[in-house]
Amino acid sequence: MEKVTLGERLRYAFDNFMARGTIALIGGLALASAAVIVIVSIVVAVATGGEYGLGDLLWMALLRTLDSGTMGGDQGPLLFLAGMLAVTFGGIFVISALIGVINNGIEGKLDELRKGRSRVIEAGHTVILGWSQQIFTVISELVQANANRPRACIVVLAPKDKVVMDDEIRDKVGSTGRTRIVCRTGDPMDQGDLALASLGTSRSIVILAPEDKDPDAEVIKAMLAITNDRGRRAEPYHIVAEIRDPRNLEVARMVGRDEVELVSVGELVSRIMAQTCRQSGLSVVYTELLDFGGDEIYFKAEPELVGRTFGEALLAYEDSAVLGLRPRDGGPLLDPPMETRIGEGDELIVIAEDDDTIRLSGGDVAVHADAIVEHRPLSPAPERTLILGWNWRAPSIITELDRYVPAGSEVMVVADHPDGEAELARGCAGVRNQSIGFRLGDTSDRRTLDALEVETYDHMIVLCYSDTLDPQRADARTLITLLHLRDIAARLGHDFSIVSEMLDIRNRALAEVTRADDFIVSDRLVSLMLAQVSENKHLNAVFADIFDPEGAEIYLKPAGDYVRLGEPIDFYTVVEAARRRGEVALGYRLKADAEDAAKGYGVAVNPDKSRGVIFAPDDRIVVLAES
Repeated sequence: MEKVTLGERLRYAFDNFMARGTIALIGGLALASAAVIVIVSIVVAVATGGEYGLGDLLWMALLRTLDSGTMGGDQGPLLFLAGMLAVTFGGIFVISALIGVINNGIEGKLDELRKGRSRVIEAGHTVILGWSQQIFTVISELVQANANRPRACIVVLAPKDKVVMDDEIRDKVGSTGRTRIVCRTGDPMDQGDLALASLGTSRSIVILAPEDKDPDAEVIKAMLAITNDRGRRAEPYHIVAEIRDPRNLEVARMVGRDEVELVSVGELVSRIMAQTCRQSGLSVVYTELLDFGGDEIYFKAEPELVGRTFGEALLAYEDSAVLGLRPRDGGPLLDPPMETRIGEGDELIVIAEDDDTIRLSGGDVAVHADAIVEHRPLSPAPERTLILGWNWRAPSIITELDRYVPAGSEVMVVADHPDGEAELARGCAGVRNQSIGFRLGDTSDRRTLDALEVETYDHMIVLCYSDTLDPQRADARTLITLLHLRDIAARLGHDFSIVSEMLDIRNRALAEVTRADDFIVSDRLVSLMLAQVSENKHLNAVFADIFDPEGAEIYLKPAGDYVRLGEPIDFYTVVEAARRRGEVALGYRLKADAEDAAKGYGVAVNPDKSRGVIFAPDDRIVVLAES
């Protein structure tokens, strides 16, 4: 073994000392300064034969070390002056280095703070893990939900520069009112980084799927890091996570167990598109229920209604709409049988402007029974649906649509996707009520659209090419297709019902120029649902029931099937008309305002029940029903 020299040992020790950081450097330089002061003071005191006291020399040496100009007026023996000069030179080098180290240490600490690596000291806050374009909608909704909380806080932990996150949130969210936004840089899958967000004191945790090729794997790893942390809190977490591929739901449930509420993005968007393509205006209803800007869904215990039936509760509120019941020992029931009794501890599921606005009307309701029309059920006719464009959700949408359309229906898919026919054959093997056709073509080409005879279809869906194009190019192609369709409609004098999928919420304003009936901004709807469930975990079961074709769903049915048209009718009468059919009336849509964004495209959810409204032949009643 090669012999180690003394110089190498000293150099190695010096390197280790320098690596200890700013505090060690400050301490070392301070000791060096003190050593210079003490040694010079002792030498001068001894050499001058005690002419100067040691204490005086130490004080004078310290002052000259800190300020080189202090020795300008010194007088005395040459040895004294030489000693003070030596101390001054030592101060110039050592103290200057000390100041430099302190300055660098402060700058380094500021850089560290800017990087967002300090632990958050908060309680009752919402934590968002991960980063995607959805985060801006989630934060905006949580800010509205926190409007009545005096010290609300949202903590964002993502593998992104803190300053960049702060700037983007400030630009795209704007004012956050009372809610403070705290960003930290870290990996949601790293338990050490998760500690920065103080999960143990949080109120809820939202896990966003990253924008990469395998987002579900990242979400599941983050769930594992939270639930299996040795230092985790004893009580269960309230975690909300999105899963893109339905095939990963089972694994995610095994990981999250009872602590995680999962939002299945693929199933959710497919079901919403399948439902909204058949009912113009339904997407506006869903958006109204999911966002915090208008009316939301709440749970309310009403001791005064205990013992009464669910049907009676429907007319018990003036400015709130009852849509279901949550029994004390069970899950939510939407549109239960009207004779269901409300028990002790049961909660009503209510649509209201805010939880403190849910108040019983307290008086008898006068229903205009003579305005209610007799229900005449009609046999549904087969439907034809045209799907233009392609992404991975196309087979799922067709499968969901098959649960609603009558037998003998047809669906035609036209897309610039060579493998589309094979993927439809694999993904739609269980379809029973529809025949499926596929045609290869450019959906933004006018000649392709003219050849389809689009006026012969009952419903149209325009899908974005999100699998192969970036969001802006995909939305641009959707917009071109919509413009062609509206021009065809104007030329033929035929009014189309079109549902279009948008990736970027900013492009919705552009799409309104095309006068499409409905817009499904996929990520926005998912973001709204994540925000709602993060505030109340029980809402996940309610939304799952609403969007599940096996339970009660929301429909827009002709107003003339419920009440007389052309005369003032209060909404109490509409609620009673729906109640007699075992349905729950939630609102209405006026065709005259269907293109007016300022009036919610004609949709009114949870209107005041005593306010009169006049329905026209094309108007619709928004109801919660089994079919």
